[in-house]
Formats: sequence, C-alpha cells, structure tokens
Amino acid sequence: MRTKFDEQLGQLNDKLVEMGAIVERAIADASKALISQDVELARKIIANDDNIDDMEDMIEDMCQKIILRQQPVAGDLRMILAVSKLITDLERIGDHATDISELAIFLADSKSVGKLEHVPKMSEATLIMVTRAIDAFVRKDLVLAKEVIDYDDVVDDLFSMVKDDVINLIKSDVAHIDHAVDLIMIAKYFERIGDHATNVAEWVVYSLTGESKHGFAKPEH
Repeated sequence: MRTKFDEQLGQLNDKLVEMGAIVERAIADASKALISQDVELARKIIANDDNIDDMEDMIEDMCQKIILRQQPVAGDLRMILAVSKLITDLERIGDHATDISELAIFLADSKSVGKLEHVPKMSEATLIMVTRAIDAFVRKDLVLAKEVIDYDDVVDDLFSMVKDDVINLIKSDVAHIDHAVDLIMIAKYFERIGDHATNVAEWVVYSLTGESKHGFAKPEH
C-alpha cells in the first residue's frame, strides 16, 4: 500500500516540477519579448497560458484523489495540501507573464522600454525567486525556502528603482509620458510575481514544519 502511495507522491512531484519549469520559461520569455520587442514570442507566451491553467487543474485533481484514496496524515498530508495551494500561485505567475507579454506587444515600437535599466534586473530577480522556491520544495530545503522569502526585499527595492527610472524618463522627454502607466504596470507585474514566489516558499515552510501564515493548522499524527 505504501509503495503505491509513494509512487503517487512521486508522480505528483514530477508534475509540479514540470509546471514549475513551464512557468519559469514563461517569465524568462516574457522578459525577453519585452526587452527585445519580440511580438511573435509575446504571442506564443499568451497562447501557452492555457497549458499552465490545464496543469493546475491536473495537479489539483491528483491532490484530491490522493487525499481521498490514501487518507494521508502528518507530513504527507501537509505536503499534498501545500502542493494544492502553491500551484495556484504558479498559475497566477503564469497570468502575470501573460500580462507582461500583452504590454510587450503594445510597446513593441516604443523606445521607452530600452531605457529602463532596472526592468531586466527585476525580471532576473523574480526568476531566481521562482526557481529557488520550486527547488526548495523538491529538495525539502527549509533554509532555501526562507532565503527566497527574504529575497523578496530585493524585488521590492528594484520596483522602486523602476518607478524612479520612469519618472526620470518622463523628465528627459515628455513624449514618454504616454507609456508611463504601462511601464509602471510591467514593474508591478514583476513585483507580484515576486509576491507569489514568496507564497510558494511559505507553502514549502508549511509542508516541512506545519507553520503557516495562511491559516492552515498542522495535521495531527
């Protein structure tokens, strides 16, 4: 019985890793589409968002079936509950990659994008957070999960820098004002990706310790 259960947990873990890889690629490609003003790539990211949604539904279904059929307790139950919650954050990260891609298409002919030096840095920082949060779950690494949570301050600081970049851009040439709101929204989407990566890391902490900021109680033995 335990062998079958372990097999199901392994499959669940594999699907989570697969979803994480797709989301990571979406972030990286959205940034590339924005900076290189690649409309075709942006459209591919938007079209692929349904794949991320489908994976969320699949993994949620797997979690429900394992809980109903195997009735796990303690650490196993915490892990499954954590997966069922963190995939929602991964799906929303995918949504924000789509949001960025849609704005990338709109800004494809704008010279404003190339003048924002902190946007690529913000993209890199959020990608680091997402990748490490998923790695922390796979490796059951509590230290790494907490490092991801702390790293969100880096993204928040970069968000402030992007806002300053936009202000300076407008001051240098009033023509850039038409795109100011869009540029700020792009930075805001990256900031939200950082927030969702933080949530993923917090679910890792919950799966390992039972400690939760989301109102979950520790399952009894």
